[in-house]
Amino acid sequence: MDKISIIAIIGGFSAIIAGQAMEGGNVSSLLQLTAFMIVIGGTLSAVMLQSTPKQFVTGLRMLRWVIVPPAFNHESMIREVVNWSQSARRGGLLSLEGFVNMQRDPFTRKALQMLVDGGEPDTLRSVMEVEITMFEHARRQAAKIWESAGGYSPTLGILGAVLGLIHVMENLTDPSKLGAGIAVAFVATVYGVGSANLLFLPIANKLKNIISSEVAMKELVVEGIVAIANGENPRIIETRLRGFLAMHE
Repeated sequence: MDKISIIAIIGGFSAIIAGQAMEGGNVSSLLQLTAFMIVIGGTLSAVMLQSTPKQFVTGLRMLRWVIVPPAFNHESMIREVVNWSQSARRGGLLSLEGFVNMQRDPFTRKALQMLVDGGEPDTLRSVMEVEITMFEHARRQAAKIWESAGGYSPTLGILGAVLGLIHVMENLTDPSKLGAGIAVAFVATVYGVGSANLLFLPIANKLKNIISSEVAMKELVVEGIVAIANGENPRIIETRLRGFLAMHE
Protein backbone atom coordinates (compact mmCIF):
# COMPACT_ATOMS: atom_id res chain seq x y z
CA MET A 1 0.00 0.00 0.00
CA ASP A 2 1.28 3.42 -0.97
CA LYS A 3 0.94 5.27 2.33
CA ILE A 4 2.16 8.59 0.93
CA SER A 5 -0.83 8.71 -1.44
CA ILE A 6 -3.26 8.20 1.44
CA ILE A 7 -1.50 10.89 3.48
CA ALA A 8 -1.54 13.27 0.50
CA ILE A 9 -5.26 12.82 -0.20
CA ILE A 10 -6.25 13.24 3.44
CA GLY A 11 -3.84 16.15 3.85
CA GLY A 12 -5.14 18.00 0.80
CA PHE A 13 -8.78 17.85 1.79
CA SER A 14 -7.95 18.55 5.43
CA ALA A 15 -6.08 21.71 4.42
CA ILE A 16 -9.13 23.03 2.56
CA ILE A 17 -11.51 22.19 5.42
CA ALA A 18 -9.14 23.65 8.01
CA GLY A 19 -8.73 26.83 5.95
CA GLN A 20 -12.49 27.20 5.68
CA ALA A 21 -12.86 26.77 9.44
CA MET A 22 -10.03 29.21 10.23
CA GLU A 23 -11.72 31.86 8.10
CA GLY A 24 -14.82 31.46 10.23
CA GLY A 25 -16.82 29.71 7.54
CA ASN A 26 -19.14 26.79 8.06
CA VAL A 27 -17.61 23.53 6.85
CA SER A 28 -21.05 22.23 5.88
CA SER A 29 -21.35 25.03 3.32
CA LEU A 30 -18.76 23.18 1.21
CA LEU A 31 -21.15 20.25 0.88
CA GLN A 32 -23.37 21.10 -2.07
CA LEU A 33 -24.93 18.14 -3.89
CA THR A 34 -26.00 20.29 -6.84
CA ALA A 35 -22.46 21.58 -7.40
CA PHE A 36 -21.07 18.05 -7.05
CA MET A 37 -23.48 16.70 -9.67
CA ILE A 38 -22.66 19.47 -12.13
CA VAL A 39 -18.86 19.21 -11.80
CA ILE A 40 -18.25 15.50 -11.25
CA GLY A 41 -21.15 14.30 -13.41
CA GLY A 42 -20.24 16.65 -16.23
CA THR A 43 -16.54 15.74 -16.04
CA LEU A 44 -17.35 12.02 -16.08
CA SER A 45 -19.57 12.46 -19.13
CA ALA A 46 -16.93 14.48 -21.00
CA VAL A 47 -14.26 11.86 -20.32
CA MET A 48 -16.56 9.05 -21.44
CA LEU A 49 -17.32 10.91 -24.66
CA GLN A 50 -13.65 11.27 -25.63
CA SER A 51 -12.65 7.70 -24.73
CA THR A 52 -13.30 4.26 -26.12
CA PRO A 53 -15.09 1.87 -23.72
CA LYS A 54 -11.90 -0.15 -23.24
CA GLN A 55 -9.81 2.93 -22.45
CA PHE A 56 -12.39 4.23 -20.01
CA VAL A 57 -12.80 0.94 -18.13
CA THR A 58 -9.04 0.31 -18.03
CA GLY A 59 -8.43 3.84 -16.74
CA LEU A 60 -10.94 3.32 -13.94
CA ARG A 61 -9.34 0.00 -13.00
CA MET A 62 -5.92 1.64 -12.88
CA LEU A 63 -7.21 4.01 -10.19
CA ARG A 64 -6.46 1.40 -7.53
CA TRP A 65 -2.76 1.73 -8.40
CA VAL A 66 -2.75 5.09 -6.62
CA ILE A 67 -3.24 3.30 -3.29
CA VAL A 68 -1.99 -0.21 -4.12
CA PRO A 69 0.54 0.14 -6.97
CA PRO A 70 1.81 -2.97 -8.76
CA ALA A 71 5.18 -4.18 -7.53
CA PHE A 72 8.08 -4.10 -10.00
CA ASN A 73 11.21 -5.70 -8.55
CA HIS A 74 13.85 -4.73 -11.09
CA GLU A 75 16.68 -6.15 -8.96
CA SER A 76 14.98 -9.53 -8.81
CA MET A 77 14.52 -9.51 -12.58
CA ILE A 78 18.22 -8.72 -13.11
CA ARG A 79 19.16 -11.70 -10.93
CA GLU A 80 16.76 -13.92 -12.87
CA VAL A 81 18.16 -12.83 -16.24
CA VAL A 82 21.70 -13.50 -15.00
CA ASN A 83 20.53 -16.94 -13.87
CA TRP A 84 19.16 -17.58 -17.38
CA SER A 85 22.43 -16.49 -18.95
CA GLN A 86 24.44 -18.81 -16.68
CA SER A 87 22.13 -21.71 -17.52
CA ALA A 88 22.37 -20.97 -21.26
CA ARG A 89 26.17 -20.76 -20.99
CA ARG A 90 26.32 -24.22 -19.38
CA GLY A 91 23.64 -26.11 -21.30
CA GLY A 92 22.72 -24.02 -24.33
CA LEU A 93 19.53 -22.12 -25.08
CA LEU A 94 17.38 -25.25 -24.88
CA SER A 95 18.23 -25.49 -21.18
CA LEU A 96 16.07 -22.41 -20.67
CA GLU A 97 12.90 -24.23 -21.72
CA GLY A 98 12.19 -25.17 -18.11
CA PHE A 99 12.12 -21.48 -17.16
CA VAL A 100 9.45 -20.54 -19.73
CA ASN A 101 6.41 -21.94 -17.93
CA MET A 102 7.67 -20.51 -14.64
CA GLN A 103 7.11 -16.96 -15.89
CA ARG A 104 3.87 -15.37 -14.69
CA ASP A 105 4.27 -12.32 -16.94
CA PRO A 106 3.07 -13.11 -20.50
CA PHE A 107 5.57 -10.67 -22.03
CA THR A 108 8.55 -12.28 -20.27
CA ARG A 109 7.27 -15.76 -21.09
CA LYS A 110 6.94 -14.88 -24.79
CA ALA A 111 10.39 -13.28 -24.97
CA LEU A 112 12.02 -16.26 -23.27
CA GLN A 113 10.18 -18.70 -25.54
CA MET A 114 11.42 -16.85 -28.62
CA LEU A 115 14.94 -17.11 -27.24
CA VAL A 116 14.58 -20.87 -26.68
CA ASP A 117 13.21 -21.25 -30.20
CA GLY A 118 16.43 -19.78 -31.55
CA GLY A 119 15.26 -16.34 -32.54
CA GLU A 120 17.93 -14.01 -33.94
CA PRO A 121 18.93 -11.17 -31.58
CA ASP A 122 17.80 -8.41 -33.97
CA THR A 123 14.49 -10.18 -34.58
CA LEU A 124 13.94 -10.66 -30.86
CA ARG A 125 14.55 -7.00 -30.18
CA SER A 126 12.37 -5.70 -33.01
CA VAL A 127 9.41 -7.96 -32.19
CA MET A 128 9.46 -7.29 -28.45
CA GLU A 129 9.99 -3.54 -28.90
CA VAL A 130 6.85 -3.38 -31.04
CA GLU A 131 4.95 -5.12 -28.24
CA ILE A 132 6.35 -2.67 -25.69
CA THR A 133 5.33 0.29 -27.84
CA MET A 134 1.79 -1.02 -28.24
CA PHE A 135 1.53 -1.85 -24.55
CA GLU A 136 2.78 1.58 -23.46
CA HIS A 137 0.43 3.37 -25.86
CA ALA A 138 -2.60 1.46 -24.56
CA ARG A 139 -1.65 2.08 -20.94
CA ARG A 140 -1.03 5.80 -21.43
CA GLN A 141 -4.29 6.27 -23.33
CA ALA A 142 -6.14 4.69 -20.40
CA ALA A 143 -4.31 6.84 -17.85
CA LYS A 144 -5.02 9.92 -19.96
CA ILE A 145 -8.67 9.91 -18.88
CA TRP A 146 -7.55 11.30 -15.51
CA GLU A 147 -5.45 13.99 -17.15
CA SER A 148 -8.44 14.92 -19.29
CA ALA A 149 -10.67 15.01 -16.22
CA GLY A 150 -8.23 17.51 -14.72
CA GLY A 151 -8.74 19.72 -17.75
CA TYR A 152 -12.51 19.47 -17.88
CA SER A 153 -13.41 19.83 -14.20
CA PRO A 154 -12.35 23.50 -13.73
CA THR A 155 -14.42 24.44 -16.79
CA LEU A 156 -17.39 22.50 -15.41
CA GLY A 157 -16.83 24.35 -12.14
CA ILE A 158 -17.20 27.66 -13.99
CA LEU A 159 -20.34 26.31 -15.67
CA GLY A 160 -21.73 25.43 -12.25
CA ALA A 161 -20.92 28.94 -11.05
CA VAL A 162 -22.75 30.48 -14.00
CA LEU A 163 -25.79 28.27 -13.40
CA GLY A 164 -25.78 29.28 -9.75
CA LEU A 165 -25.64 32.96 -10.65
CA ILE A 166 -28.49 32.48 -13.12
CA HIS A 167 -30.51 31.03 -10.28
CA VAL A 168 -29.61 34.07 -8.16
CA MET A 169 -30.67 36.51 -10.86
CA GLU A 170 -33.99 34.72 -11.25
CA ASN A 171 -34.74 35.16 -7.57
CA LEU A 172 -33.58 38.70 -6.87
CA THR A 173 -37.05 39.51 -5.54
CA ASP A 174 -36.87 36.59 -3.07
CA PRO A 175 -33.93 37.15 -0.67
CA SER A 176 -34.47 33.74 0.96
CA LYS A 177 -33.27 31.97 -2.20
CA LEU A 178 -30.25 34.14 -2.91
CA GLY A 179 -27.94 32.44 -0.42
CA ALA A 180 -28.41 28.95 -1.86
CA GLY A 181 -27.78 30.14 -5.41
CA ILE A 182 -24.61 31.99 -4.49
CA ALA A 183 -23.37 29.01 -2.47
CA VAL A 184 -23.80 26.66 -5.42
CA ALA A 185 -22.03 29.16 -7.66
CA PHE A 186 -18.89 29.42 -5.55
CA VAL A 187 -18.79 25.84 -4.29
CA ALA A 188 -18.99 24.54 -7.87
CA THR A 189 -15.83 26.49 -8.66
CA VAL A 190 -14.14 25.03 -5.59
CA TYR A 191 -15.13 21.53 -6.64
CA GLY A 192 -13.89 22.05 -10.20
CA VAL A 193 -10.51 23.56 -9.37
CA GLY A 194 -10.00 21.45 -6.25
CA SER A 195 -10.76 18.09 -7.87
CA ALA A 196 -8.48 18.91 -10.81
CA ASN A 197 -5.47 19.92 -8.71
CA LEU A 198 -5.91 17.65 -5.69
CA LEU A 199 -7.12 14.49 -7.44
CA PHE A 200 -7.31 14.19 -11.22
CA LEU A 201 -3.96 15.67 -12.32
CA PRO A 202 -1.91 14.10 -9.49
CA ILE A 203 -3.56 10.73 -10.20
CA ALA A 204 -2.69 11.04 -13.90
CA ASN A 205 0.95 11.85 -13.13
CA LYS A 206 1.23 9.00 -10.62
CA LEU A 207 -0.16 6.52 -13.13
CA LYS A 208 2.31 7.78 -15.75
CA ASN A 209 5.20 7.11 -13.34
CA ILE A 210 3.91 3.59 -12.66
CA ILE A 211 3.56 2.92 -16.39
CA SER A 212 7.15 4.12 -16.91
CA SER A 213 8.35 1.61 -14.29
CA GLU A 214 6.33 -1.13 -15.96
CA VAL A 215 7.80 -0.31 -19.37
CA ALA A 216 11.32 -0.15 -17.90
CA MET A 217 10.84 -3.69 -16.55
CA LYS A 218 9.90 -4.96 -20.01
CA GLU A 219 12.78 -3.14 -21.67
CA LEU A 220 15.13 -4.64 -19.09
CA VAL A 221 13.88 -8.12 -20.02
CA VAL A 222 14.46 -7.42 -23.71
CA GLU A 223 18.00 -6.17 -23.08
CA GLY A 224 18.79 -9.31 -21.09
CA ILE A 225 17.21 -11.69 -23.62
CA VAL A 226 19.07 -10.09 -26.54
CA ALA A 227 22.35 -10.22 -24.61
CA ILE A 228 21.85 -13.93 -23.91
CA ALA A 229 21.05 -14.52 -27.59
CA ASN A 230 24.35 -12.80 -28.45
CA GLY A 231 26.18 -15.17 -26.08
CA GLU A 232 27.49 -12.45 -23.78
CA ASN A 233 29.17 -13.24 -20.48
CA PRO A 234 26.74 -13.31 -17.47
CA ARG A 235 28.84 -10.75 -15.59
CA ILE A 236 28.77 -8.37 -18.55
CA ILE A 237 25.01 -8.87 -18.84
CA GLU A 238 24.53 -8.05 -15.16
CA THR A 239 26.67 -4.90 -15.45
CA ARG A 240 24.78 -3.80 -18.57
CA LEU A 241 21.37 -4.35 -16.96
CA ARG A 242 22.34 -2.45 -13.82
CA GLY A 243 23.53 0.44 -15.96
CA PHE A 244 20.29 0.27 -17.95
CA LEU A 245 18.28 0.33 -14.72
CA ALA A 246 20.25 3.31 -13.39
CA MET A 247 19.41 5.26 -16.58
CA HIS A 248 15.68 4.71 -16.01
CA GLU A 249 15.53 5.54 -12.29
